[in-house]
Parts: sequence; C-alpha cells; structure tokens
Amino acid sequence: MVWDQLTDHLEVLYGALSALAIVLVLTPAVGRSARYLRVIERKQEGERDRPTVPRLGGLAIFLGVLVPSLAFLPLGGELRGVLLGAAVATTIGAIDDFRGLPWYPKLAGQILAAAIPAGFGVYIHSFTFPFIGAHELPKAVGITLSIMAIVALMNMVNFLDGLDGLAAGVCAISGATFCVIELSRGQIGAAILAGIVFGACLGFLRHNFYPATIFMGDSGALLLGYTLATISVQGMLKTAALATLVLPLLVLAVPVLDTSFVVAKRIKNRQPIYQADARHLHHRFIRIGFSQRRTVLYLWTWCGTLALAALATRFYPPHHRGDWDFGNVAIDVAAGTLAVAFSLYVVYIVELVKLSSLRPRRRDTQSRAA
Repeated sequence: MVWDQLTDHLEVLYGALSALAIVLVLTPAVGRSARYLRVIERKQEGERDRPTVPRLGGLAIFLGVLVPSLAFLPLGGELRGVLLGAAVATTIGAIDDFRGLPWYPKLAGQILAAAIPAGFGVYIHSFTFPFIGAHELPKAVGITLSIMAIVALMNMVNFLDGLDGLAAGVCAISGATFCVIELSRGQIGAAILAGIVFGACLGFLRHNFYPATIFMGDSGALLLGYTLATISVQGMLKTAALATLVLPLLVLAVPVLDTSFVVAKRIKNRQPIYQADARHLHHRFIRIGFSQRRTVLYLWTWCGTLALAALATRFYPPHHRGDWDFGNVAIDVAAGTLAVAFSLYVVYIVELVKLSSLRPRRRDTQSRAA
C-alpha cells in the first residue's frame, strides 16, 4: 500500500518534470517557427502591443501536456476524451492565432472541445445539495453544466492572458493546488494531469515572464483553461458536494472574478461581451502606474492566497463527524483572513488608488481650461 502511494507520487513528479523539460526545450523552436510563418502581427492592449514577439507558444504547451500524459496516464476512455478535446481546443486557438476567427466559429469550436470529454464520461454525475442530500443529475443536465463550465473557464483564462506571464503563472498555481488536492482524494489520474499542467506552465514561464520572448496565444490560453476545467470536472466535481465545489472556485477565483467584472461592465454599457477592451484587472493596475512585473506579481500573490485558503478547506475541515476541531478552525480562519485581506487590498488598489490618482488629473485639466 505504501509502495503504491509512493509510486503514484513519483509519477506525478515525473510527469511534471517531463512537461517542464519538454516546454523549456520546444518553446524557442516554436517561437522561431512562428516568426518564420509571420504569426506575430496582432493588435494588443497597453504594454502587450509588441508585434515583434511571436505567439503560438500554446503549441509547445500542448506537446508538454500530451507527451507526459501518454507516458504516465492510463489510456482509458476518459483520458482519450480529455486529450482529444485538448487537441481540438489547441487547434481552434492556433487557427485564431494564425488568421483571427469571428466569435461564433471560435465559440463553436470551444463547445466541440468541451463536448468531447463529456461524451467520454467526464461530466458532473450527481450533486449533493445542503439539507437534501445527494441526487443524481439527469445525464443531459450534467453534460450541459459540464460543457458550460469548461467553455467558461477556457474564455476566462483567455481573457486573463493580457500581461507577460500572468495567465501561465495563475495556471501554474492552480495546477499545483489541484495536484495536491487530487492526491489527497486518491484521484491519481487527475493529480498527474494537474502536475503536468504545473510543469508545462513553469517551463513556459521561463520564456514568457516579462519581458516575454513568446506569447502563448489563444492556442495556449484555451488549452490551459480547458485542461484545468476538465481536471475539476473529472476529479473534484464529478460527484460534486457543496464543499468540493468551493475548492476549484477558490483556486480559480482570480480569472472568475476578472471575467465576471468585465462581462458585467460590457453588458451594462451594451457592448458585445466578446469585444476586447481594457477593463481587466491587469489593465487597471497598469493605468494606476504599476509596472508589468509588479502587476503580475501582485496577481500571482492574490491567486496564491486563495489557493492556500482552498488547501486549508481541504486539509483542515472545521469538524469531523460532528466534532469540532478548534485547531483546524484556527487554520481555516487564518487562511481565509489572509485571502480576504489580500482581496480587499486588491480592491483598494484598483478602486481607491485609481480615484485618488484621477483627482490631480482633473484639477490639472480644470486649471488648463481656466
């Protein structure tokens, strides 16, 4: 039993290290190929407007995920579905990187990618409702909810990819956190895949952190969002309880909150939700005067505090079989306080600091007008 557990942990480590090495080696070659193919012209916002930097880095990430998965994961039906969907997600993103796709074929491709693992059995089968208990979900409902969740997270990571290293770092933190949680739950396949995502993102950060020499593009952002979402569905949410649902929402809170805020603003202003703008959190940090590097480090730290809160929720539940453990309560409170405090600090920066910086500008404008 102990030997089997040690072997499982080593497979997670080997998968992560293999993904790290593959992405480290292949990313420069992919960058040179992208330059040769002229996949570098793209209108970006803010400091990302650097047409000399190639994209298509997602192709290196895809190979970094695919090869270790084939080596260390059993090729069962669910895995085949996950990998096939990953290939579709990467292909759709690569086509968009090459030519630029209108929103409707791009969304259709995302739905197709999300539907493939659902067709192989990776979908939410049941849900545990508070005070009611566990109930099986109709297959059509479970598949629909799973597809919606996967497509939503694909787009959230894509929206987050606005500064060098931001999306890759957040996905690395998420992958590492999911890996630890899945290992604790005995979901070895999901843990290995999460570890592979962590290794691939870490390898890509070597070339993508500011100043980036390559961007992941939609091919990488859609792939990472898809993979993290399928890990959540396959491991934590397949038979979802309310407490289990909290874990991926906490870990992925940064892209979820960022996208929710931006979409709400676009709806309020009667703009298409797929239309790019500069309302994302990282854009607001830049407008206040933060550097790219400092902005990314702040958002990584925020994601890390939320990940710690998720781990505390998993490993230190406040009670067990009706008996409260005050040590665990203290740990949960400390982790939750840290996450909430840093979240409020981010709100303070993007809202109050912004307002204080706008007042001198208004006074200068009024004095010039006078």
